Amino acid sequence: MFFRHANKSIELIEDFLNLVDQGAIIFKEGVKNYLYSNRENFQDNLKTLSTLETEADILKRKAENLLYTQSLMPQLRGDILKLLEELDNILDIAKSNLFQFDVEVPFIPSELNQDLIKLTELSGAAIESVVPAARAYFRDPESVKEKLHRVYLFEKEADKLADSIKRRVFQDMPQIKLSEKFHLRYFTLHIETLSDAAEKAADVLSIMAIKRTI
Repeated sequence: MFFRHANKSIELIEDFLNLVDQGAIIFKEGVKNYLYSNRENFQDNLKTLSTLETEADILKRKAENLLYTQSLMPQLRGDILKLLEELDNILDIAKSNLFQFDVEVPFIPSELNQDLIKLTELSGAAIESVVPAARAYFRDPESVKEKLHRVYLFEKEADKLADSIKRRVFQDMPQIKLSEKFHLRYFTLHIETLSDAAEKAADVLSIMAIKRTI
């Protein structure tokens, strides 16, 4: 009975991780569709991401309830719940940030499109790298550290590119109004914060893996 419930909770977490992974993909598509004025596709991305975020919340609560009500993995439970919270936060941020594109409709010069797409790819890659590391925690904890290396790499690259974009906007684009420059900085930060959220989840996961392998 214990193992059946333990396996069920891990299955729920696996399904939850699938949604986080899908969310990263949809966010990347959403930003790209916004930049290239594919309004209908952008709206579809926004709806899909909202649905994924809702489904992820439901799965997270189910996993939490199962861990508590069946007294599963009591020594690991607190860490697992913290990890789920950090991963769920990634989807929350992705949905919120894409929604801000829809609400504020920022003006983005076409010459910034490629850099912003690259930034979005890097942030998405950080998320997509933390997901297999989280899976490995339950199956092969000794491999977690190796997998997390990619998360930190992508996060650092995202930070560097975001700084470069902001520097370019404020120093090399005199044709843009100051208010528009502030807006561009704000939305660059929106994209960049996803890699920061992935890094926070990676930090939690790194400590969890160390505890399991000691």
